[in-house]
Formats: sequence, C-alpha cells, structure tokens
Amino acid sequence: MIVAEQKEISEIINMVGDHNNILVVGCDTCVTVCLAGGAKEAAILSSALRLAYRVKGKEITVEATTIERQCEIEFVDALEPILKRKDLVISMGCGIGVQTIAERFPQLLVVPALNTKFLGLPEKQGVWVERCQACGQCVLDKTGGICPISRCSKSLLNGPCGGSQNGKCEISKDTDCGWHLIYERLKTLGRLESLEEIMPVKNWSTSRDGGPRKVIREDMCL
Repeated sequence: MIVAEQKEISEIINMVGDHNNILVVGCDTCVTVCLAGGAKEAAILSSALRLAYRVKGKEITVEATTIERQCEIEFVDALEPILKRKDLVISMGCGIGVQTIAERFPQLLVVPALNTKFLGLPEKQGVWVERCQACGQCVLDKTGGICPISRCSKSLLNGPCGGSQNGKCEISKDTDCGWHLIYERLKTLGRLESLEEIMPVKNWSTSRDGGPRKVIREDMCL
C-alpha cells in the first residue's frame, strides 16, 4: 500500500493562507490504513485549522469529508456539489489523490496535507516499512520474494556488497542487509543455486528514471 504521513500543521496553515472556505478531503484506502488521512484524521485537521485561525482572531469555514479513493475520477466526482462553495481543497490523500482532484477541478487550488513516503507494509502496530519501489521490472521470483531494489540500500541486483557485516547494512546497525535476507530465504527454500545466476544490468527506463509511466490494457480500452 502507499504509506504517507501528515505534514506539520504550521506548513498546512501556511498553505491555507488567506483562504476562508476550505474543504479537507480524506481517503478511505491506503492513508486510512496508515492512520494519516482517513475520516478521523480529516476531522482532526479541520478542527485544528479552525482553532488555529480563531486564536489569530479570524473565523474560517473548514468542512471535512472522505471519499473511497482519491485516485479514481468516479469517486472524486462526488465532491463536485460541495466544491462549488469552496475556495481551497486540502487533500489528505497521497500525491496521486492530490493530482486527481486538481485535474478534475482545475479552477480550484488543491494542496497536500500529507507527504507520500513509499510503498510498504505494516511491520507492527504503528510502524510501516518500505517494501517496493515500483521499478517496473520485478525480480522477486529470483530472490525468494525479497526485493533487492527496496531492501538493499544500494539496490544491487547481484549482492551483497563488501559493506555488510553480520547480516546488517553498513549504513546502520539497525538496517538488515537485503542480500543477507535473500540468502537466508533461498537457503530455507533449498534454492541457493539460483544465486549463481548473474542478473543483467537493470533497465532503469522501466522505473521513474524513464519519465512518467503508463500502463495500457488494450483489452480493457473502449
């Protein structure tokens, strides 16, 4: 899932500026799961903004709503009736959600309340960790289901490097060596011989380095 965290309230207040009629929009999917932008967080942010401006001696109108997914236009369209009377939208979705709302309603300023961090999973209560960089060229079949692009600090395809010691990465004693994890997984699976295969140089054009990406399913196009 996409993992994000809320910006500092001072940064959000700075984006609000002199706007008086504001809609805070939460998202019911990824950012709800990581406790950054769901209905609860949208309501709390709305209250915090009203209070912050009241302390300044100014009353502003801040409403909160939540839609199922900010990344799909059909759900964003449901905002149209309420947006007719707003002059600013604060999105509590990921960066995709912010841009979807902005593209759908180009006459309105849409600003982000969150910093989008990475694709990850909940490791334990209150902790989310990166597991995928969406590089567009998955090799998990060769590495026992452990991603060398996201788990190795250097994104090595033929690791480990010389900096790992006792299963830990040289960047931090708290960071596992991705290739140590891969080795142990393949050993458990009885597939260590797969490490003898040299993976070719990665084609980074399938990742963000190749520019904005697009997936087209011809069989689904109308």
